[in-house]
Amino acid sequence: MRRRNVKQMISQDAISKRVGELGRQIADDYAGKDLILLGMLNGAYTFMADLARALDLDFQVHFMRASSYGQGQESSGTVNISLAPECPMNGKDILIVEDIVDTGQTLTKVVGLLQGQSPASIRICSLLDKPSRRKVNISVDYIGFTIEDVFAVGYGMDVNEMFRNLPYIGTYGQDGAGDIGSI
Repeated sequence: MRRRNVKQMISQDAISKRVGELGRQIADDYAGKDLILLGMLNGAYTFMADLARALDLDFQVHFMRASSYGQGQESSGTVNISLAPECPMNGKDILIVEDIVDTGQTLTKVVGLLQGQSPASIRICSLLDKPSRRKVNISVDYIGFTIEDVFAVGYGMDVNEMFRNLPYIGTYGQDGAGDIGSI
């Protein structure tokens, strides 16, 4: 697996500009509220760090880990929660920060679990949205970019834990950019 096998899809400058826009919109929407940013590990860590710096308001930061991907490029359909937030959410506004919404199955399970803690609200902010792959009806409130059905890497997203450190978003395994089977 090599970096040369990644084809750039969204530039670092475009990401930075869009994160700033999202930050301003979210800050306006949550002004005066008791906000918790809930980052979905591992993929959203880079996006969440940049988004947090773009928010001109006070908030708490917590993390959760849920996944339906194993070592491949396809969702298994089975959602595994391996880290749950350890903070009280009763009466708080929760903004789930996700790297990508694909089938929607993972977020549907996460939202269901969080609703059991009686938050004031739950909304979703995703850097990437892939609506063509949706298997469940879930609404994404803040979207960085809508993309086609490609496997995205970089800016925190990976294939087999590689490429998270790329400053841009690229594709791996499409259009001859790389072959996941050769890993």
